[in-house]
Amino acid sequence: MDAILGVESRGFLFGYMLAVEMNVPFIPIRKSGKLPWKTVGIDYALEYGTARIEMHEDALRPGMKVVIHDDLLATGGTAAAAAQLAVMKNASVSAFTFVVELDFLEGRKKLEEYSENFISLVNY
Repeated sequence: MDAILGVESRGFLFGYMLAVEMNVPFIPIRKSGKLPWKTVGIDYALEYGTARIEMHEDALRPGMKVVIHDDLLATGGTAAAAAQLAVMKNASVSAFTFVVELDFLEGRKKLEEYSENFISLVNY
């Protein structure tokens, strides 16, 4: 695994600690307009509208393997958008990690095309 992608903003908390512990780069995924450098972004659907997330355009190199971390897996839209950003940069998703997963919303189904590896500390 080559990097941890942490989804704004609570995903930064554990994502950064994972990156430090694993001695790999931490790459923030943020809402549009928040990062201080050239970015690549993707628009995605929410239950109540649309949103856009971005990462620095030079954050990933082709062939990198990444873990995407967020605090909560609900419907899976934000994590899927983060995975699409990685794929756009020719990287692959090794795993998804979450603090909480809401099983009844079946967000995992939206992510299985990117990776079969999931770690959730708490499932409801």
